[in-house]
Amino acid sequence: MTWRQMTRKRPANDLNHLTFGPSRGTQSPQMAPFAPLPRSRPELMLYSATINVMVKAARRAGRSLKRDLGEIEHLQVSLKGPANFVSLADKRAEEILYQDLAKARPGYGFIGEEGGMREGSDKSHTWIVDPLDGTTNFLHGIPQFAISIGLAREGTVIAGVIYNPANDELYIAERGKGAFLNDQRLRVAGRRQLNECVVACGLPHIGRGDHEEFRREMTAIQDRVAGLRRFGAASLDLAFVAAGRLDGYWERNLQSWDIAAGMLMVREAGGTVSDINTPGDALVTGDVVCGNEYVHGELVRILRK
Repeated sequence: MTWRQMTRKRPANDLNHLTFGPSRGTQSPQMAPFAPLPRSRPELMLYSATINVMVKAARRAGRSLKRDLGEIEHLQVSLKGPANFVSLADKRAEEILYQDLAKARPGYGFIGEEGGMREGSDKSHTWIVDPLDGTTNFLHGIPQFAISIGLAREGTVIAGVIYNPANDELYIAERGKGAFLNDQRLRVAGRRQLNECVVACGLPHIGRGDHEEFRREMTAIQDRVAGLRRFGAASLDLAFVAAGRLDGYWERNLQSWDIAAGMLMVREAGGTVSDINTPGDALVTGDVVCGNEYVHGELVRILRK
């Protein structure tokens, strides 16, 4: 089946033909949240041509977002739904990403939050892009937002870049080659006691999600962990798990562009990612839970009750 056939039969966020490679390796020693990350070996900082293309595009779009963040009070915004704003900055960033990626890799397909599916002549490669994850944070001047770029080849997500231009943190992952933050190798935290863990979650708001279901889940988990956090940008929540800053994360009703790069990031940092309710692929369902092997298992056990 071609991408054209798939996109005609499914909404843009239904990517059940995409898969990730298996989790890599064993868990690393415990790392404290926001602790200095270990310096990677020089040879591990030599990224592929594809990653360099993605980084270049992300940085250029990031410069545009950073300029707009400084002029946030002047942005014109249009209402796309309850508490879901799309700014000119969002649309401009996606167009920059599309132009740069298309120029470097002509023919690749492109799925963006704003523009939907743009088909390419190369049916084996597709970019999965969120030009501004954390739009509400951005529009309120909260510097917790990111550009997220994933690349799928033959149905498998093989590369991911997550970039927060507000603090210049650049997360990179490539299948089988590990995950990095600003050239430092990432490992998920190694804690095996849930009562020592800090866990992030999504928080449904007006017009979004099942509020009752979330309250049940939050009540069940908050009695067992050291702390709960809600940051408002799924790609960065996943990146924080990969970096060992968070021990775990769960959220429902996400889109493919929110999590494609981040899921690969966690797996390449030695973590485990899955759908909340089934062993299936969270990229398909939009319901994601992750952590090291132990934390992931405990969160799944609690959430599935």
